[in-house]
Amino acid sequence: MPDNPLFQHHAIRGRRGEGPTLLVIAGVHGDEFEGPAACRRLIAETEPDALSGNLHVIPMANESACRCRARCGSDGLDLARTFPGRAGGSITERVAHALSGIIREASAFIDLHSGGTIMEVAPLSGYMLVQDAGVLERQRDLARAFGLPLAWGTSAALDGRSMSEARDAGVPAIYAEYLGGARCSEEGVAAYVEGCRRVMALLGMIDPMPPSQLVPECVEDTSPGSGHMQICHPAPMEGIFVPSVQLGEEVRRGQPLGMVVDYLGAEQRSIPAERDGRVIVLRTYPRVDAGESVGVIL
Repeated sequence: MPDNPLFQHHAIRGRRGEGPTLLVIAGVHGDEFEGPAACRRLIAETEPDALSGNLHVIPMANESACRCRARCGSDGLDLARTFPGRAGGSITERVAHALSGIIREASAFIDLHSGGTIMEVAPLSGYMLVQDAGVLERQRDLARAFGLPLAWGTSAALDGRSMSEARDAGVPAIYAEYLGGARCSEEGVAAYVEGCRRVMALLGMIDPMPPSQLVPECVEDTSPGSGHMQICHPAPMEGIFVPSVQLGEEVRRGQPLGMVVDYLGAEQRSIPAERDGRVIVLRTYPRVDAGESVGVIL
């Protein structure tokens, strides 16, 4: 097993023959639980005798944030905005630097996320719309193979992320989202394990799996900032967010997603949908500051 003092890194070397190296990480944010649980199960269920190539799994990439029970680590930095990091920097910068080296050595990369303690995200696999046509097509294949209801391609111009590190290294990479809301969805854990195994089958690392009964909806959004969930539909003031829609609901532009109410109930301000579409992210934690996102519309 690779030795790294910043996080636990489990490597499984296949005994069936040579093959690609798949890297799966989770826990980039310390308040996301489906991914780490899926990683633990993936480690337990992967048999070296049935594996070609190498499977590298990091169940809790951001141990500092996990100990803080928060999205960010003890230095206040968001690991998902800190890549490629610095070897001599703060704890989050050092983790980003170490992960960057591992990402660059992979043949393919999966980053498992969820909505954390404040959001729920509709199950999806995402990827950057990179310029390299070969890498982009491979990412589309990985996202479809992962088998969640939505495969979402978004702007490649967002930096500081694990996906941007893979982009710069030419490594095909996808991320996944599955609910959250301060819980650990058992359905999400099972879907993540199956998704990783389907990617492994696509890469020829394990035997082929039966075709999935689900055909993902594929949507690509080239608009600037697409995929940056934390900036969509910002709260107009501090207060309590009261949603008027549900995750997955179809909405029309101008329709209220909900309202923010002050603590006395004297002032309330509506947050209208900025476009027609489907709600794929919705805030579940009621307390909100001005400028914080309350939802994303596909």
